[in-house]
Amino acid sequence: MSIPAAYTAVVVIWSTTPLAIQWSAQGAGFSFAVAARMLIGLAVCLLLLGATRTALPFSAGARRLYAASGLSLCVSMLLTYWGALHIPSGLISVIFGLSPLVTGVFAALWLGERTLTPQRISGLAIALAGLWLIFGQPWPGDADARLGTAAVLGGMGVQALGLVWVKRLDVGASALATTTGSLGVAVPLFVLVWLVADAGAFPAAITARAGWAIVYLGVLGSVVGFTLYYYMIKRLDAGRVALITLVTPVSALLLGQALNAERIPPAGWAGIALIGAGLVLYEWRALGRLRRHAAG
Repeated sequence: MSIPAAYTAVVVIWSTTPLAIQWSAQGAGFSFAVAARMLIGLAVCLLLLGATRTALPFSAGARRLYAASGLSLCVSMLLTYWGALHIPSGLISVIFGLSPLVTGVFAALWLGERTLTPQRISGLAIALAGLWLIFGQPWPGDADARLGTAAVLGGMGVQALGLVWVKRLDVGASALATTTGSLGVAVPLFVLVWLVADAGAFPAAITARAGWAIVYLGVLGSVVGFTLYYYMIKRLDAGRVALITLVTPVSALLLGQALNAERIPPAGWAGIALIGAGLVLYEWRALGRLRRHAAG
């Protein structure tokens, strides 16, 4: 696949994922929706492993990698799916846009990386101010909107921690093998949560929108998007990859308003703007390399 096509596909998938999560959770129940999505994703991964004859390492290091990635995936997605029941889908994308900042903090604390320069700390502070402003708003939705925001924020934090954990393990497995092994660990946990939360009962009725959203997330959100993202990381500079985290929250917000009748209060937009400004400042050096490349 060409780089422009892969880049466009990732932007589209990441922009539509929050809305698809919300539609699937609301139309089928959050525990069933996430378990079904991950089962589909695991089936697709196993088919791709066979079709591409990709090896699935099973050394001690690989098993630790799958366990770390699978556990973080499970906790992150459960929190996100539950939170999606209570907050606008666009806000989910905004919160996950903070992932590079939180990942940088964890990398500095756990891996000893010198990523937190004064400029990046300033960007982090501005983004946190925007998040504080968002928490103070009466978001549309039910009485658990603030709890939903906190749950999605926790899911984003667990995902960032999982990325740093995987990096710390430093196992040379392919993206497809890592995704397959992670889902192999996570899927039984998702099924267990479904058995406990809903007694293993299938939803009485699954809307067509929820059904298609589950399939979409299982194939594209869990497999294609992740694989293409790693494909781009190996072939593009950091500036171009960083642009994805700046573009997708805006496009997700617009999709939520157009397709889901979501309305963000004015002060909420101010908080979102602060988060965007913080992300730009945090990624300024990477974006500067992109500007120089474009000028040259």
